[in-house]
Amino acid sequence: MIPSPRLRAAALALALAFCARANVTLPYIIADHMVVQRGLPVHIWGKAEPGETVSVAFRATERRTVADDLGRWSVYLPPGEADGPFAMTIRGANTISLEDVLVGDVWVASGQSNMEWPLARAAAAKARIAAAKFPRMRLVRAMHKVSEYPAENLAGEMWRECTPESAENFSAVAYHFGRALWEKLGVPIGLIQTAWGGTPLDAWTSLGAISQDPALMPVFAEWNKLMRNHALELLRYDRAAKDWERAAALAKADRKPLPPVPEKPAGPAGGSQPGSLFNAMVAPITPYAIRGVIWYQGEANGYNPRAAIYGRLFQAMIRDWRGAWGIGDFPFLFVQLANYSTGSPDTAWPEVREGQRQALTLRNTAMAVTIDIGTPDNIHPPDKETVGARLSLGARALAYGESIEYSGPLPRQVTPEPGALRVWFDHAAGLAARGGPAAGFEVAGADKKYVPAEARIEGSTVVVRADSVASPVAVRYGWADSPRCNLFNPDGLPASPFRWD
Repeated sequence: MIPSPRLRAAALALALAFCARANVTLPYIIADHMVVQRGLPVHIWGKAEPGETVSVAFRATERRTVADDLGRWSVYLPPGEADGPFAMTIRGANTISLEDVLVGDVWVASGQSNMEWPLARAAAAKARIAAAKFPRMRLVRAMHKVSEYPAENLAGEMWRECTPESAENFSAVAYHFGRALWEKLGVPIGLIQTAWGGTPLDAWTSLGAISQDPALMPVFAEWNKLMRNHALELLRYDRAAKDWERAAALAKADRKPLPPVPEKPAGPAGGSQPGSLFNAMVAPITPYAIRGVIWYQGEANGYNPRAAIYGRLFQAMIRDWRGAWGIGDFPFLFVQLANYSTGSPDTAWPEVREGQRQALTLRNTAMAVTIDIGTPDNIHPPDKETVGARLSLGARALAYGESIEYSGPLPRQVTPEPGALRVWFDHAAGLAARGGPAAGFEVAGADKKYVPAEARIEGSTVVVRADSVASPVAVRYGWADSPRCNLFNPDGLPASPFRWD
């Protein structure tokens, strides 16, 4: 019996659906032109039909696996040295051929607007864009996305060769960081930009990491407050909209101009919900091996109660990301907030800077101090090249083992002296003040009321005193939104603002 046209069409549709379902697929991050991390097993994963055999061939090595009951599969290929380009072939019911795969170092660049700030809007943009010709440096730029649960894919532009066209709208900090490493190391560099302006630290931290620490419960309290306030704003808007409808009807009847239409409240900014950016813009790439992370964020947390817990939350986030990647305590390099006059009595930028400094207690961390290169009237300092260069110093020291100075002076200890305090610094072989005596120091007595202090440099220490404080017990440096700070080490790196009480 010959099947009817309708039955043949149904059978064909079923066969096509089965084939489509059986095809091997890859996450977006695994694509042509990618850079895979040297020295670590090459992790390739994806989806297929449950029970389907999948093979991956790369650099004369092949590995096979079988998709699990949910269709997930994963293989690890042997690590190798920097080289390429190579081809990679993934076979199952279908075959995927990836071309121009490089082996080198992969760095994730994340944070808020100062990390996202594009090369086109940074200092010397025209010349820097024209020179951005590095075929063995590859760029990924993630789209802004939020998710209530860990997503499988990172959306955005995947693995573009670094050219003037691709670099123009790429993170200026990440570009300058990557260029500095490329020029020093000569190995392929992969940069994954996953950043979103105006976003708080808690959005980049998983809900699991936040909920494990009772001291971080203010994160949820703050979000609850935002949601509650938004609900009240919506009620007020509904009332205003009804009032407008009545007023508009009367205006039309009297042939008068209509009153202004009330504006509907937008609610909390996108990407503000705790855990939402970790889920959408970090979790999808945690199976992908990397060398480390560069981070520039803090402005959105620059008011209390957010600022008061920044240090604790930041350390939780670093541990959270390292645990999610599962490749050890990789280098985590971050930028301390630059000088900026917020103009608001509610801001607490010094507290955020102190919280950032405290994160240095975690191993394999380094901080680029930028208190000297900000612009008091611009929250986005145009000099992103110096920021990238200072981050690259931390990478060269921590990730690549170079014996170089990579940090500005950091306080190690404070000891009492008659009528004074002596601050001992690390990374300070030969302290110097630029443009006059050391400025920006304050001392306080037992009443914790700080007053400006005289500061005298002695080797790698600074002795501070104030005539009005007979027995100082606390000292701080650069404790303002946009302080006057002029203490540097011989390598031209500025001392970090700090509080020691």
